[in-house]
Amino acid sequence: MKKIYSFLLFFIVSGVIAQIPAGYYDTATGTGYTLKTQLYNIIKGHTDNGYAGLYITYATSDIDNFYENDGSVLDMYSENPTATDPYTYSIATTQRCGNYTNEGDCYNREHIIPQSIFNEASPMRNDAHFITPTDGKVNGIRSNYPHSVVAVPTITTQNGSKLGESTTAGYTGPVFEPIDEFKGDIARMYFYFATRYENTVAGYSYAMFNGTSNKVFTPAFLSVLIAWHNQDPVNAREITRNNAIYARQNNRNPYIDHPEYVQAIWNPVADTQAPTAASNLAVTGTTSSTVSLSWTAGTDNVAVTSYDIYMNGVIKTSVPGLTTTIMGLTASTTYSFYVIAKDASVNSSPASNTVNGTTTIFIPDTETPTEPTNLAVTGSSSSTVSLSWTASTDNIGVTSYDVYVNSAFKSSVSGTTAIVNGLTPVTTYSFYVVAKDAAGNSSLQSNSVNGTTTIISSSCASESFEKIPAAASSYGTKTWTGDSGLNWTATDARTDQAISTRAICIRNGSLSASISADGIGSLTVTTQQKFTTGNSGTFSLRVNGNIVGTIPFGAPGVETTTTISNINIAGDVTISITDNSNLTTSRVAFDNLSWTCYSNLNNEEFNSTEFSIYPNPATNQFSVNFKDGDGSFSIAIYSILGQKVFEKQNTTNKIVETQNLSKGTYILKITKDSKTLTRKLLVN
Repeated sequence: MKKIYSFLLFFIVSGVIAQIPAGYYDTATGTGYTLKTQLYNIIKGHTDNGYAGLYITYATSDIDNFYENDGSVLDMYSENPTATDPYTYSIATTQRCGNYTNEGDCYNREHIIPQSIFNEASPMRNDAHFITPTDGKVNGIRSNYPHSVVAVPTITTQNGSKLGESTTAGYTGPVFEPIDEFKGDIARMYFYFATRYENTVAGYSYAMFNGTSNKVFTPAFLSVLIAWHNQDPVNAREITRNNAIYARQNNRNPYIDHPEYVQAIWNPVADTQAPTAASNLAVTGTTSSTVSLSWTAGTDNVAVTSYDIYMNGVIKTSVPGLTTTIMGLTASTTYSFYVIAKDASVNSSPASNTVNGTTTIFIPDTETPTEPTNLAVTGSSSSTVSLSWTASTDNIGVTSYDVYVNSAFKSSVSGTTAIVNGLTPVTTYSFYVVAKDAAGNSSLQSNSVNGTTTIISSSCASESFEKIPAAASSYGTKTWTGDSGLNWTATDARTDQAISTRAICIRNGSLSASISADGIGSLTVTTQQKFTTGNSGTFSLRVNGNIVGTIPFGAPGVETTTTISNINIAGDVTISITDNSNLTTSRVAFDNLSWTCYSNLNNEEFNSTEFSIYPNPATNQFSVNFKDGDGSFSIAIYSILGQKVFEKQNTTNKIVETQNLSKGTYILKITKDSKTLTRKLLVN
C-alpha cells in the first residue's frame, strides 16, 4: 500500500539526489546521440559483481521501504501500490527455489532486456541496473517477450501485469505490460541498457531494437518507452535503487539522475503541441460486465501514442488504438465515458464527446463449448510436435484451448494450432485438446492422437522465404513464420524481390530468427544485390549475438551462395544477419538459407588423453584431472539435445556436483589454455 505523501517525498528526493557524485556528469554537454555517447563514456567500465552478486545488491537496492514499508523484496511484478500485496518475499529465504508452479513460490532474477540476446555474456548478465528481483512464476510468464501495451490479455498476474498480443506497430507477437506504477522504471532501464552497451547493442537481435547503436529502438517501441518515461516520473524508490547500485557497481543510471536526458537524446526538439480531440466516440456493444467503445483518431504534429479512457470522470485505462472494452462493470448500470488523446511528450488533447453505456442484465454462462475435432499431428522435430484441430463452438465464445500431453496439462493457446516443445527425441506422445470459454466452462476432450519426435537431425533449419508477407515495395519491419516453424523478423526490408522464387530484401536492416534447438554447425545462404546503384559488401552472421562469420554480396545482379563452416555452437541458438557494410545504396535479397545442427553432440570424438574424469558414471559428483597440472579452466555440461544444464567459468575447483542432474547421458565440455576437450558423461 502506498505510504509516500508529497511533502515526505520532497525531502526524500532532495536528500538522495544529493548523493550524485560531484562532477559525475560534467562531460555530458551535448544533445542527441552525441550526449548518449558522452553518457556511455561516463558509465562504462563498471564493477562486475558476478551473477550471484545480484542477490547481495538486492539487499540494499530492492527493499520495500516505500509501499508496505515492511522490509520485504520490492518486486515490480507483484507489488500492489494501492492495496495489500498478494504475497511478499524475504530477501534471504525465498530466492532460487527452482519450483515456480504458482505465484508466490519464490523469486529469482529478471533480465528486463533478455540475457539470451547477448548470449548470457558478462558484464551484461550481472548488471543490476536492468536486472530486478522478480517472482519466478511471473518471470516465466514474461519470458523473453518485449515490454509494450497489451491489446487483450491472455494472462493477468495477481498485481495486474499482463501478457497478450501486441498493439505496437510492426510487431505481432505477445508483449508483457507492467502496471502503470513501474512503466517509467522499466523504460529507464531500457534507456540505460541502450547507453551503457552502446558499443555492442547494434549486434543484439531483439524485436524492440532496430540494429543500430544510436537510436537502438524501433520507432514504435521507442514511442512506447518515451510515453512510459513521461507518464511515470522518477520517484524516491528509483533514486534509492540507483544509489544502492552505484555503491556496488560504481556506475549510475543517468536517466534516473537526469530524466531530461531522454528528451535531449531521443526527441531533442521539444514537442509542446497537443493532439486534437478524438471524435465520434460511440458505444459499440455491452454485456452484463463490459462496455465496448470506438472513436475516430485525434491528430498530432508528431504522433498520438495513446488514449486515456475516462469513466464517470475518472481515468479507467489507457490504450494505443481506437477501440477498447471496459471490463469489470456492474450489471444493469449506466456509465459515462469520454476519451483524451496523448502524444509521447504527454501533451493532452481536449476531451472527446461524452457517451453513456448501460450494461445488460447478468445471465450466468453455464453452457460448455463443443469439443474440438479433427486433432492431427502436422509435424515433428527432435524436441517438438506440431498439432492442429478444428475449432469448437460456444454460445458466447471460445477463449482458449488447453493442450494435454500424456494426459497431463502442457499449455494453453488461443488459436487452433500448437507447437509442443521440450520433448525427448524418438519418443511417442499422446495428445488431446480441451476448449474453454471466458466463464471457465470446459468442453469434452478432443480425439486423441499420437505423435513421435524424430532423431536429432544434422539439418536443423531451412528457410525458402516463400511464406514472407505479401509482395510490397515499401521498406519496413516484416514478420512471418517460416518453413521450419521459426518466427522470422526482417527490419528495413521489402518483400517484392526474388532470386529463385521469393526472397526477402534488406536495405539497412537485419534478418533474425527465433530460438532454434540443437545448436548450429554450418550455415548456407544465397544473396543477390538488387537494383543498379549499390556496390558489393558484406553482412555479419551472428549466433547468440556474437559474430561468427561474414556473408558477402556481389555487384548488382550477381548471385552469391556462401557457406560458413565450423561455427559449432551447441544448445539453443538465435541466428541473425546484421551490419550491412555498404549502408548507403545496397539492397540485398536473401534466399535458400539453411543451417546444420551442432554435430559434435552425436560424434564419438572423445579419444583425447589430456584430461580424465572420475568416476564416470557419476552419482553425486565427479573429479576433473589434468595431466599438465593445475590451473583455471571452464566447464559446461550439455544434455544430449544440446541444452546447457551446468556451467562454471574460470574455476580451479576440480570437484563437480551432479546431484541436481537427472539420470542420463550428457556431454562434458572442458576449456583450458585455449584448448577445448569433450567427454561423454553418464549420471546415475
